[in-house]
Amino acid sequence: MEALELIEIIKRGEDSHHQFKENITNAESLAGEMVAFSNSDGGMLIIGVDKNGSIVGIPNEQIERISQLISNTASNNVRNPINLFTENVMVDEKLLTIINVPLGIDKPYMDKNGAVWVKNGSDKRRVTSKEELRRLFQSSDIIHSDEIPIHNSTINDLDIEYFKLFYHDVYNSNLEEIDISIDKLMNNLNLAVGTNLNYAGLLIFGKNPQRLKPQFIIKAVNFIGVDAAGSEFRDKEDIDGKIQEQYIRAIAFINRNLRKIQTSDSFNISGQLEIPNIVFEELVANAIMHRNYFIDSPIRIFMLDNRIEIISPGVLPNNLTVENIKNGVSVIRNPIIASFVTKNNLIKYSGFGTGVIRTLKNYKNIEFYNEEQLNQFKVVIQRPS
Repeated sequence: MEALELIEIIKRGEDSHHQFKENITNAESLAGEMVAFSNSDGGMLIIGVDKNGSIVGIPNEQIERISQLISNTASNNVRNPINLFTENVMVDEKLLTIINVPLGIDKPYMDKNGAVWVKNGSDKRRVTSKEELRRLFQSSDIIHSDEIPIHNSTINDLDIEYFKLFYHDVYNSNLEEIDISIDKLMNNLNLAVGTNLNYAGLLIFGKNPQRLKPQFIIKAVNFIGVDAAGSEFRDKEDIDGKIQEQYIRAIAFINRNLRKIQTSDSFNISGQLEIPNIVFEELVANAIMHRNYFIDSPIRIFMLDNRIEIISPGVLPNNLTVENIKNGVSVIRNPIIASFVTKNNLIKYSGFGTGVIRTLKNYKNIEFYNEEQLNQFKVVIQRPS
């Protein structure tokens, strides 16, 4: 790194990706900083700069000790070990050591005492909730939210008639004719764990999923004006039910609130929708299929006079970027749910990664935002004037 570049970073002060240390002497404290960066987005620890951003430098006789401390801490005080990149840079005739900590690919990382740390602004905090730990496991593809059992559920929460129709259509067999109990079958299909439905089983085939998981709904509002924080609206609906029901009702909500554009001089010919219906079929399907079910918040659809926003809990998984998905790269976040909705076209979702490409082919004026600080993914569709 060039000295001028480093000076600019220091001038901007500490943030989620840059932290200053005047000196380092404690391996446990240093390990916590490394773990926090690895469990978040990676970052840079600059040694020789105090909390106020003043460059104090490192005495030459301290360089070897600091270098050895960094190496030993990364190897012995962090689980799993982290591969760091360090460099020494001269700034105003003062020597600084930079520790570059990469984004971890084997989360969650922890210190030798088993504590898991993440960045919290320019500081760090310890992870204590099961939900946040699960999200870290999921980011390394160790666990998927749709396979987690719901401990207060039972096989009785299954909509058996709905499941019978699905089973007959997909497997060309009547449920009554198979020589296996329903709870054993649900376990075999990876829709239950023991006597409990998992997230996939409840959300796809549950009688009333929101009785057990009320947060897994779609909140849809058609606001008056262009402010999503406004209080005036034309229409709103809390959309609950199974995944298929939520998908159908969400598309219906959007369609009834879209404008119609007259494309013919004839009064008897209906106008066409201002935005092609296929755009919302694809985007709503993606929001449902790729939302992070470890996050207890709803999908939101906000229709405003100048735009439509579809906001899904959770950022893109496995280091995907917006450019990746525009080019057809896809990672399935909820593989059990994906496998079942594609079996019988419960919703219009293929799982091939072509949805975003198809959406942009039919309507160009769409932007995608992977909002890491808010832990959400937002699609903004600009409406025609």
